[in-house]
Amino acid sequence: MQDARVRLVSAALLSVAAFISTWGALAVLLWWLLFTPRLHRMKNRTVILGMLVLIGVVACLIWISGGDGFSYFLRMGVIVLVGTWLYAEQEPGDLLSVSVWALGRRTGFDLGMIGECAMQIAESLSRDCARIRVAMKLKGEAWGVRNLVPAGLILIHDALVRAEDISELLAVRGYHTGGVVCPEFRTCSLDRVAGICAICVFFFAIIPVSEFFILYR
Repeated sequence: MQDARVRLVSAALLSVAAFISTWGALAVLLWWLLFTPRLHRMKNRTVILGMLVLIGVVACLIWISGGDGFSYFLRMGVIVLVGTWLYAEQEPGDLLSVSVWALGRRTGFDLGMIGECAMQIAESLSRDCARIRVAMKLKGEAWGVRNLVPAGLILIHDALVRAEDISELLAVRGYHTGGVVCPEFRTCSLDRVAGICAICVFFFAIIPVSEFFILYR
């Protein structure tokens, strides 16, 4: 999907649709299968699998306690798939361009700058996690649950240090608020079809299935 505006709006609508109902999650899953490269371009598949396993464990606990664990697993799992697709398709500058296009050169630029910095920190955390695992292999230590807490502390510390460095860099360069960006977007026919289908999925999710069939009749 080339147009960042269609991509971000579609991801937001699909996430809400998947969260609302099980039928909405099934419709979002169908959209994901039709309009995305699925798992071919996704980064860190091991992390994605770990998140799905964690969601599955929570779903089992909900089912044991008498709740609808299947609905929880389906809705949360589809949201994870949409989020990982958005993360894989995202290009540097997309958030800044869309924010400026939607909200202007003051508020939009500030929010876009925050989003771009967050994306850079997320990329850095992913690389740091890979380095930690390599270092543990070199030491002959196995990656396990007991390593999550110390690794998490290291990642949080590095994220705070990077955030401080970015703020100091912006202050040195004289950044106060707002900025000038001339966003350019390329929209193909597939983007339009996918965006229209995402809107249809959203309305399908917010309208109960019984009412949908009544309106159809």
